[in-house]
Amino acid sequence: MKTAKKLLDRVARKRRVRAKISGDANRPRLAIYRSAAGIYAQVIDDSIGKTLAAASSLKIKKGSKSEKAAEVGKLVAAAAQAAKIQTVVFDRGGFPYAGRIKILADAAREAGLKF
Repeated sequence: MKTAKKLLDRVARKRRVRAKISGDANRPRLAIYRSAAGIYAQVIDDSIGKTLAAASSLKIKKGSKSEKAAEVGKLVAAAAQAAKIQTVVFDRGGFPYAGRIKILADAAREAGLKF
């Protein structure tokens, strides 16, 4: 029951944040999803509903979860820059800005993405 409440609370936070932010052509949204096994990041233009760049930890074989999160941050920043995207709006997906979410965000910033 406790895990169900945590999930409902996270979904409520996600909806509350998504009501206030959205990505457009000038500043697409960097959306993060964290599961127990991996971490995923997408750069999304909400005005056309299209994913412009993406990266996940599924194909990264070595390293801890934190190291994989940092690598995903670098990969999504590189993919975004290849698509000529420099600035994004950060969407943590209802997850706390700590741990792997913060590590991914810091790595994306270091790789040149601005948010």
